[in-house]
Amino acid sequence: MKFVLITLITAVSFASVAQKNVAEKIDIDLMQSKLEWTGKKLGGEHYGNIQLSSGHLTFSKNKLVGGTFEMDMASINCVDITDAKSNKRLVDHLKSEDFFSVERFPKSTFIITKAESKSATEYLVTGDLTIKGKANPITFTAKINTMSNQTIAEATLVFDRSKYDVKFGSQSFFENLGDKLVYDDVDMTVKLVLRSE
Repeated sequence: MKFVLITLITAVSFASVAQKNVAEKIDIDLMQSKLEWTGKKLGGEHYGNIQLSSGHLTFSKNKLVGGTFEMDMASINCVDITDAKSNKRLVDHLKSEDFFSVERFPKSTFIITKAESKSATEYLVTGDLTIKGKANPITFTAKINTMSNQTIAEATLVFDRSKYDVKFGSQSFFENLGDKLVYDDVDMTVKLVLRSE
């Protein structure tokens, strides 16, 4: 009887430890999360937002181990141009075949392949960014903080649009662009607010 009791306690203890080690997937709060983009050209820049359509982060032992988020490319907008016609002209151009070919590729995704803890709140994140059906690895620093039972992950990453066949105004594809030059690097600032239980 004593042996059975000890065996039972041991089994429960192992089960408890195993439960704590199970990876936990937490969905992103799409209403509170946001993604901002900035594109630069010779003599200026434009910036705006892209809505997230889904996503989650995965934790094990309270450490980030994985995750993904999906971007709705049809939602891309510009917030720095105040004239309605000029604003629409730029947004339509961004959605066209010159840039992100939104009709053919309505979604872009990022999938974490590695998350290396640098401190209690900072990670070096590597993952695959897919735009226009082309996937390329990208690495950046992310910070994750929990305050008042709300966990927020924030990062700024830079991707080279020429690697995704976004050719318009790119010196990677064209010469002698002059003042028509649009730089290849695009900045994305991401704020992921995780859904609380």
